[in-house]
Amino acid sequence: MTPRKRTGSLVAATLLRLFGFLTASAVCGVLAAGLLVPTVAGAGVAVKESIVLFNNLPSELTVDPPSQSTRVLSADGKPIATFYAENRVKVGLDQMSPYIKEAIVAIEDRRFYEHGGIDPQGIARALVSNLSSGSKQGASTLTQQYVTNVLNESLVATDRGDQIVLNGQKSMADKIREMKLAVELEKKYTKDQILEGYLNIVFFAQDAYGIEAASRYFFNTTALALTLPQAALLAGLVNSPSFYNPDVHPRNAVARRNQVLDKMLSQGSITQKQHNAAVAAPVGLKLTPGRQGCAGAQLAPYFCDYVSHLILNNPAYGVDLAERERKLFRGGLTITTTLDSRLQLAAQAQVDATAGANPDKWGASLVSIAPGTGKILAMAQNTVFLPEPGKFDTQLNFNVDSRDANGKDLNGAGGFQPGSTMKPFTLAEWLNEGKPLTAIVDASRRSYPLGFPWRSSCGRVLGAYSTAQKSLGAADDLQNNDAGYYRRMQVDYGVYNSINTATFAEAAQLDFCGIQKMVDATGIHSGVDNARVNMHQLGNLLGAIGVAPLHLANAFATFANDGRYCAPIAIVAVTDAAGRRLPAESSACHDAIKPEVARGVTSVLQDVLKRGSGVYIHPKVQSRFPTAAKTGTSNTNGATWVVGYTSGIATASFFGDALEGQKRPGRNITINGKFYKAIDGYMLAGPQWANYIMQVAGYYPAASFPKPPASMTKTRPQPSGTGYSSRWRYTTRWPYTTRWPYTTRWTCFRRC
Repeated sequence: MTPRKRTGSLVAATLLRLFGFLTASAVCGVLAAGLLVPTVAGAGVAVKESIVLFNNLPSELTVDPPSQSTRVLSADGKPIATFYAENRVKVGLDQMSPYIKEAIVAIEDRRFYEHGGIDPQGIARALVSNLSSGSKQGASTLTQQYVTNVLNESLVATDRGDQIVLNGQKSMADKIREMKLAVELEKKYTKDQILEGYLNIVFFAQDAYGIEAASRYFFNTTALALTLPQAALLAGLVNSPSFYNPDVHPRNAVARRNQVLDKMLSQGSITQKQHNAAVAAPVGLKLTPGRQGCAGAQLAPYFCDYVSHLILNNPAYGVDLAERERKLFRGGLTITTTLDSRLQLAAQAQVDATAGANPDKWGASLVSIAPGTGKILAMAQNTVFLPEPGKFDTQLNFNVDSRDANGKDLNGAGGFQPGSTMKPFTLAEWLNEGKPLTAIVDASRRSYPLGFPWRSSCGRVLGAYSTAQKSLGAADDLQNNDAGYYRRMQVDYGVYNSINTATFAEAAQLDFCGIQKMVDATGIHSGVDNARVNMHQLGNLLGAIGVAPLHLANAFATFANDGRYCAPIAIVAVTDAAGRRLPAESSACHDAIKPEVARGVTSVLQDVLKRGSGVYIHPKVQSRFPTAAKTGTSNTNGATWVVGYTSGIATASFFGDALEGQKRPGRNITINGKFYKAIDGYMLAGPQWANYIMQVAGYYPAASFPKPPASMTKTRPQPSGTGYSSRWRYTTRWPYTTRWPYTTRWTCFRRC
């Protein structure tokens, strides 16, 4: 007991001197004395008062989990992206190399397993050194350092980082409070729990908080796999992450590493042989910076962006945006999505290939939905998230709405004019009203003047097509792109050949409220403001209002799913850092279209690829997989589409002007070195869709579609003038070869 009393008396005596001046070394001495007085009996009035002060300090420390990185995963477990305010991945002590545990104790607190939170010997040593030499030697234990980190992390997590007091700026009260909390913390947690907490919270570098993130950042390895020299370097780094940064100051880092190794040797943690080998080892950095957010996504950056907006817009993840951001960037969530990495990789490769170098910045996109669940399987576009030389960059997502149903931002482009891909919904109402596919309509009619007797049981039809009434606000007479189609024809023939006048001839016999219900029931809406597409506006029969590819694909998925609609979903599971499940999305489906109606539409859309506007898209799609599709082109050719499906995958393929404003016509343009007088759905969006489907359709069921009732498809005579001669004209001599594509030899003379 005698040496302990002498040390305590020296410290207590020094306490009064330290109160006389407020230099850094004096502060250190006062704090040391304040912590030692409880161990010294009868040290005078000042000591007794210090004991009372010490015992009255707060002793409870709430150890919340430190900020952790959130991971976004594909459905098949592939990493998509990581979100973090501090790049940290929590691991247990058993998932750390023994070397890092021994190294950090050796260099930071060699009596860690002996003291009760504070180290009297260390404080005395630091005190004497500071008073005698004027140096600033610290005496904080690992437990005290852990307390400091916990307090600071709490401030940062609650947006009070400006209140953090750095070590050199701490007052005597700050230090004494820290020590009291350390003593109490040792009563509550085991040494291993404290060491584990410390190694998970401590700062190593700007992009590395905690030992797991540091191991990945500096050596591209795990905390468990750290070698002795790697562990020694990282243990030495925590004292001054800037000064000992091996990337910036390699000599400092090696000298500090070797100092750690010397300590480990002197304390018996390693042998002389291990020491010598580690000292001789090269640093061997393999810097692996963290990839933050969707800009650094390893897969599907725009799908990642969509998922992040779903989280940030959802009150289930916090009462306000700030709370939801904390949850996403600090909550250590694991977000499992619906994305199929196989489909995503194929989709990305295809959209990148469609436009090639693309100096004129034409947009290409693909998005796939699973019929029957609404799961988003792929979402790709031919742009990069951040500027890169020679790349088309944008943060707008071509595939999704501008805003969600509640008006919250989704960062989407707001959709594109769907053109003739809207025609199947008029066909669906035709069948819903009991009319057959074999019925004849008069597609020769081109004028629908103001006052035309349209039928609507719920509203008024707006618009007119009549050159004679242009002065009254009417548009020009209705146009087809091929003069050979102004004639009478069967309904199915008019749809699979995409004849505008045939669609209007159908609508003239229908209740527009029924068409509206078909569009609403399948989820079609404006991509700009989420408003319904008003089908009482005549132009919308031909797709005049922008629709997002995601929702167009999902509407077609309803046909594939025998008329049952399922809302699109992207997130199937969310767990927090403690493993608790948080709200996610689940399939929400309802009957939207009668099964026989959906089957009738599908049968016609199969003919699009067999004999209609999509016949030359790809010769092998129909022979390998039962598929159905519809082509579409806007009036200016600035938006072109193929939306198609198998029984297991529904996909919207888009090519066109995706820049803000979307006003460029798709005419007289060169894509991938090929000149196009005017682009149509089958030309670029079509092969993009077909090549993708050929790659991925086999991953999901691609069963034969159920046939429609016989009453819909009675045998009918071939209409006069059928065949391709009225629509397709070969521009050069027909090649005597079986090589594809024939599209280079043919020109489409109407909207396809």
